[in-house]
Amino acid sequence: MSFAFKSYALSDLGLHREGNEDSGLISQKLVAVADGMGGHAGGEIASTIAITALVSARGDEDFLLSITKNIDATILAKSTEQPDLIGMGTTLTALHIAGETVELLHVGDSRCYAFSGGKLTQLSRDHTVIQELVDQGRISPEEAINHPQRSLLTQALTGSSEIEPVLQIYPIKLGDQFLLCSDGLTTVLSDFEIAKIAKSYSGEELVENLIVETHAKGAPDNVTVIWAEVVLGEAANHQSLIGAANG
Repeated sequence: MSFAFKSYALSDLGLHREGNEDSGLISQKLVAVADGMGGHAGGEIASTIAITALVSARGDEDFLLSITKNIDATILAKSTEQPDLIGMGTTLTALHIAGETVELLHVGDSRCYAFSGGKLTQLSRDHTVIQELVDQGRISPEEAINHPQRSLLTQALTGSSEIEPVLQIYPIKLGDQFLLCSDGLTTVLSDFEIAKIAKSYSGEELVENLIVETHAKGAPDNVTVIWAEVVLGEAANHQSLIGAANG
């Protein structure tokens, strides 16, 4: 039995951004979200570099362990070539099916959740100053929600980072469901609100309603959502790039 993802994805500008700095990938074995940052076109270039690197490397053995160095090297080369892009960077959250497990690679504050039995469980851990303060017990999770520094990253792919990637590995079974998203979703909707929508809708309607709800709450940022269901290989969809990477 060969597992694959059947995925539904949308990437939206939000209500206050002129360009989309988010990029994403859906394919049979790999789904990913990258949220770019940087002046001028830097954010969309950085997120596109991350997603393009994934597409190029995914056939290699243990490609997720080496991909962050490849992305960093490409971002550095691009910034050297175009000085106005210095300072650009991107998050990256990628989920890859390897046999009867999934491998999760995570850098930054885009998130990966598992959804099972009506319960949403965050698998990734935000690389943010606020998450560190929560971990240290200096602020509560409730205080973190509206904290002015909630998006300040402690890790990102910027061309100069010394990130040693760690893969989280989880067993999977037929019917398992996962959500990958940029922080344009999670800074607006709580886990409870996301789970409520996931219990009420499925497939395309699910991702559409997540986007609609962010708009109802102001959608201050780009928002990218991928809903991935574990199916048998022959039932899965083919590769598609979304957001800036599709430009």
